[in-house]
Amino acid sequence: MQGAPMTTVTNASYPYVPYMKRTLISSGSPFEQEIGYSRAVVQGDWVFVSGTTGFDYSTMTIADGVQAQAEQCLKNIESALLQAGSSFKDVVRVTYVLPDGKEFPECWPVLRQYFGEVRPAAMMISANLLDPRMRIEIEVTALKQAKYSDVSRESGSGFNP
Repeated sequence: MQGAPMTTVTNASYPYVPYMKRTLISSGSPFEQEIGYSRAVVQGDWVFVSGTTGFDYSTMTIADGVQAQAEQCLKNIESALLQAGSSFKDVVRVTYVLPDGKEFPECWPVLRQYFGEVRPAAMMISANLLDPRMRIEIEVTALKQAKYSDVSRESGSGFNP
């Protein structure tokens, strides 16, 4: 409604927070500086990890195989999550981008190792990546779980502020 006054609802269970600290996390990758982005952004309890490729940022090398690249992507993501005070157990959404979607099943054993118990919402997109050596890019969103109980798969509920 145009002209309607804005109201703020506050109570003990759901306090209104007008400002959430924003933290930028870097992996040291030269891509972050060259392109102008952060490896991850922490906003309140949310952690947004940028699309991450299989480069080993300490050596700026990349393996040939898609499975090895997926493993390195996840190691890079784990480092960002830990810097953010989070972990894979907090991941609620994951997006995979592969230039050749037919290679995705090769990644499943590695992905199951990291996400098998967490089972986040997921999507796989087939699209070209910036460098032809890149065979997979992975992006995740996490919600720090310190304030919430574990979600029960049986009931589909578990939110307990």
